[in-house]
Amino acid sequence: MSSLPQKLPWDKASTVWSTILTPTIQSPIVNGNLLTNQALINGVTVINHKLGRELQGWIIVGADGIADVYDNQASNPIPNLTLSLTSNAAVTVSLWVF
Repeated sequence: MSSLPQKLPWDKASTVWSTILTPTIQSPIVNGNLLTNQALINGVTVINHKLGRELQGWIIVGADGIADVYDNQASNPIPNLTLSLTSNAAVTVSLWVF
């Protein structure tokens, strides 16, 4: 990533900065949603991801225990609204969805 120029005329600076910053701001991972305290069961749990669009990915950012967790999005009938997760243990997690 290139660094932002320090001294440019405003009309040029706004164009240069926009060219550099727009891809980052529009990145799906940046425009995500933090879902805290999501209780997963030993089995399938369906969570409303609140994105208003089909999600592109998810990351566990916190957990109160150990569990293997994977998604079932390939067979999820409403991926624009929900995230379907399978866990091998009951665990409460925080998720970053994007």
